[in-house]
Amino acid sequence: MIDIHGLAAVLDEAARTGRPVPRPEQDYGVADAYRVQEELIRLRLAGGDRLSGVKLGFTSEGKRRQMGVHDVIFGRVPESTAILDGSHADISRYIHPRVEPEVVYLIGRRIASVADALAPDAVAAVAAGIEVIDSRYEDFRFSLPDVIADNTSAAAYAVGPWQPYDPSRWNLGVVFEIDGRVVHTGSTGAILGDPRRAIVEVARLAARAGLVLEPGWILLAGAATPAEPLAPGARVRAEIQHLGSVSFTASAGEDR
Repeated sequence: MIDIHGLAAVLDEAARTGRPVPRPEQDYGVADAYRVQEELIRLRLAGGDRLSGVKLGFTSEGKRRQMGVHDVIFGRVPESTAILDGSHADISRYIHPRVEPEVVYLIGRRIASVADALAPDAVAAVAAGIEVIDSRYEDFRFSLPDVIADNTSAAAYAVGPWQPYDPSRWNLGVVFEIDGRVVHTGSTGAILGDPRRAIVEVARLAARAGLVLEPGWILLAGAATPAEPLAPGARVRAEIQHLGSVSFTASAGEDR
């Protein structure tokens, strides 16, 4: 039996101190993992943080096959993890950060069910985004329950200028650059085959967890390309066709 409060406290401390922790020795399932995630977020909110949205993980078929899973997972996005577009971001507190380009949706209405997610005003706007992921486990090794408990490795995110949401535009070209060099190209179609499905999938998972999505929250819909390691000094930029671009420069705290 996993110690839900104990594991949440360990993961919270790892995120705050930047010191990795070993994977739990006990076996546990997805349901308990989401309970750990909920307790982890409760600790952060008790410390004065707020939620700014939600995110999806394992949105590509290839990643799900690699992990041997058949469903997406979701996590919660704390407000304190936002990075301003074009700014410097201190990555000194991260353990082994990686970055990936994302489609980001602005939630337009209160969503408590899949039916709400299908409403015309469920999405208010869309933007190019970048997510920083950072597993708190040693050697970046984890099981499916481990990564869910660790809030799907959520660490930080940047969002570009919001654009009008046009649901007919979903198969969009993506260019991902580090230090001015293109490291990946891809398509937003890699996100669940169509990133518009993300709002329905996250509504389904959130409803199962008793979480209501609030208007003004963001949804990080999933990565459009593989993730890349993030080193201090790196300038990261993602550009998505019709949505524009977003960027930031990683710093080591004192180098800002």
